[in-house]
Amino acid sequence: MTENPVFNEIYSKYKNLVLRTAYMYLGSLDVAEDIMQDTFVALYRDMKSKEIEDESGYTNIKSWLYTTTKHLALNYKRSLARKPVVEEFEDGLALEVASDQNVEEEYIGDLTEEKRRELHERIFTALAEKNPRWYEAIKMACLLDIPQKEAARRMGMTENAFYVMLHRARNWIYEEFGVEYEELDKY
Repeated sequence: MTENPVFNEIYSKYKNLVLRTAYMYLGSLDVAEDIMQDTFVALYRDMKSKEIEDESGYTNIKSWLYTTTKHLALNYKRSLARKPVVEEFEDGLALEVASDQNVEEEYIGDLTEEKRRELHERIFTALAEKNPRWYEAIKMACLLDIPQKEAARRMGMTENAFYVMLHRARNWIYEEFGVEYEELDKY
């Protein structure tokens, strides 16, 4: 890695979050890995320019990484939509053609993402009404990315009880919203 132990620690701790975020916006693992690399290069440069000695140099490193990843991913998508398609003919003549397909794909992707966000909001609202403890467990384990052992401790439960609670909550979510979620994944 690098000779900066603070950077190495941040990288190890948050690399999966950054990769998942990039993949969520782009849908391509290869491109998501490139965005992840760009995000950590930006962090490394930022740490070097500010001479940050530890993670406390950032008020919320997780938020910084998420936001930077999101912006890099969205900028990448925009750049794809603007690239012209070049058609070459047999006589060597090349012609630039506007790519309506990229614009259409981006529009459908944005629409699907908006529907997915709305579905997630409905799921969390319904989950909070059904069982507030399930809501807290899912929020800590899935949204806040808190390790399950720590989440169980915070909720005052054993790890096994926490796992069972997560399992029941996920089953309920699947039973109530699984069909809708699978429909969104078709696009």
